[in-house]
Amino acid sequence: MRYSVNVPNFGEFASPEAFAEVARRVEAAGWDALLVWDHVVGEKAERWEIADPWILLTAAALATSRIRLGTAITAVARRRPTKLARELTTLDRLTGGRMILGVGLGEPVDDEYGALGDTTDRRVLARRLDEGLEGLNRLWSGDPVTYHGEHVTIDDITFRPTPVQRPRVPIWVGGMWPNKPPMRRAARWDGAIPGTPGVADARPPTPEETDELVRFLRTQRLSYGREAEPFEIVLGGASPTDRSAARDLIGPLADRGATWWDERLPWGPDMSHTEPVLRRVDQGPPRLD
Repeated sequence: MRYSVNVPNFGEFASPEAFAEVARRVEAAGWDALLVWDHVVGEKAERWEIADPWILLTAAALATSRIRLGTAITAVARRRPTKLARELTTLDRLTGGRMILGVGLGEPVDDEYGALGDTTDRRVLARRLDEGLEGLNRLWSGDPVTYHGEHVTIDDITFRPTPVQRPRVPIWVGGMWPNKPPMRRAARWDGAIPGTPGVADARPPTPEETDELVRFLRTQRLSYGREAEPFEIVLGGASPTDRSAARDLIGPLADRGATWWDERLPWGPDMSHTEPVLRRVDQGPPRLD
């Protein structure tokens, strides 16, 4: 089991200096990764201060040497795959191969897409997401790429240099479980980072919910012929700092196949402030050993 910290890209975290300090503290306290949200609007009625996640991750990259860094999640359907491929490649090379790309449709759809004049049709967005992922995967090969989809066109383009990580920067797919299409998509890539019932309250999934999720993912991996390849299952919530209580909470999830614990705060006023996160970060990850 490995351990990540999950924070927004708004509020006090929108300061690159503050975000770099979070990253330094995450690394010093023994966590394995820092993941950041990728909103451009978020909930528009909140009028949040929002930072570009790639700039924040650059600040974190320069402040750390060990932890993995990434997004949870990037709405690929509102990004050009070529630009995203360049950003991730550059950061993966800067970090010596420490990047993770978490992807999904992005929420809230009305604010992140509709308020900017884009479609809010989830089926269209899902097709754009799938084509964007295919484009990223091909561009990261370093070979000449020609790909003509409904929404993504790449005509005889070669992207170099390639990411340090081969065959690509790991792609973890998010989505709300028990909705099956996002986890079906996740099974085609390198990991799943689902939101489970109770996610707004930072309630971890139950062993029973985890059993159902893992069975579904493994069945899908088998159908794609990828059952023997590494695959990350990232589950999370708010964990207790007491070692025994943490083992009781997280141990059953690890036993059922979870490979990462993702530490999250409940949705609410504290979510945009760094102090509650740093207080939990400094206490260290809820290790099982």
